[in-house]
Amino acid sequence: MKEELYDALLNIKTTGDQKGFNQSLHYHRYEATPYFALELLCKTYEFKSSDRIVDFGCGKGRLNFYINHVFDATAVGIEMNDGFYREAMENRNRYLKKKKHSKDKIYFHCCLAEEYEIHPMDNRFYFFNPFSTQIFIKVINRILRSVETSQREVELILYYTSEDYIYFLENNTSFELKAEIRLPDAYEHNPNERFLIYRLAY
Repeated sequence: MKEELYDALLNIKTTGDQKGFNQSLHYHRYEATPYFALELLCKTYEFKSSDRIVDFGCGKGRLNFYINHVFDATAVGIEMNDGFYREAMENRNRYLKKKKHSKDKIYFHCCLAEEYEIHPMDNRFYFFNPFSTQIFIKVINRILRSVETSQREVELILYYTSEDYIYFLENNTSFELKAEIRLPDAYEHNPNERFLIYRLAY
């Protein structure tokens, strides 16, 4: 299904180009996860309706709406760009016209990723290479501190991730690789076209 058709199905607008670049080199250019990649992820990795997914660098909220639509899970979007945050909120209003029961399951916060206060129920964290390794480390440390306070099963979902993210997780944390989901055809041309699932080991 084409990107525009998925948007129409969800009653949202997430296609189109990035509007400029972030001033800080620590924050990367926003790009929405392709729908065909989300489709594969959701066929291979099952979210539960009780899950609370946090998308760091959510942009216009595509992943949030898609996962809520498919699994009825709670989805939280963290976005530092005011323009994208406003578009995400407009998408939320449009989406809820069709799925009113999801009102308490879709949230967006306009803030820096490293300033987001991890909710005790947040248990799935999504990263589409949104920022530098320095910021990633700060976010992971906040997640770990949250788990110390409210112990729970936590998993990270990384798409198109950097080797530095992987190195940090595997050498400096208790996260262990649980699964690798390669995008057919695309992976052969670009090894970054994959999802890596990391689970926190106790």
